[in-house]
Amino acid sequence: MFDRIAGLYDRMNTVMTAGLHHEWRRRATDLAELSASGRALDVATGTGDLALELAARVGAGGEVVGVDFSERMLELARAKAASRAANLSGATVRFETGNALALAYPDGAFDAATVGFGARNFSDLGQGLSEMARVVRPGGRVVVLEITTPRRPPLSTFFDVWFDRVVPVCGRLVDSQAYSYLPSSVKRFPGPEELATVMWRSGLREIRYVLTAGGIIALHVGMVPT
Repeated sequence: MFDRIAGLYDRMNTVMTAGLHHEWRRRATDLAELSASGRALDVATGTGDLALELAARVGAGGEVVGVDFSERMLELARAKAASRAANLSGATVRFETGNALALAYPDGAFDAATVGFGARNFSDLGQGLSEMARVVRPGGRVVVLEITTPRRPPLSTFFDVWFDRVVPVCGRLVDSQAYSYLPSSVKRFPGPEELATVMWRSGLREIRYVLTAGGIIALHVGMVPT
């Protein structure tokens, strides 16, 4: 499914978020608190936007690895990285095929791990977050950027109309299965408090989160204990 929609994935993200998804990724990068020459992992990287934000922060001597199970998405991420090389301040960026539930990296290999709009696709959320925590060094951070369901009207009413009706209609122009899957995946995903609890159970500490876009977007961050 993700291979099928890869070619229009960025365009649909821009349409569905009015272009704000770039700003939300920048805020997620802020929460990772990477230093120059740091090393970061972006899980479920898709077409690589969050990985490239991370790369711009670590600069020369730094490294960012983006991992995803969709090879077509990764092809587009690699092309995007090549076209933006001048903006990456000399950072090394790699995009690799991988399983978020069994990351092929040693313990403590990264200073931070992020996932942007991909955690809801983990078949086992706790296992995916545990793997992210495992590959981050003590004192490093795990950041989750995700759509969440607002609880109160009028925004909750707008959200229901947008995701239950408008998004699937737009998605029929691209892939009806994929853009019917999106609303259901958001509704299945834990709310902010529940996600914080899952992160705690996955071994993270000092967990905090912020809601933005009127409560539609949640950014969570947790630290790997020292």
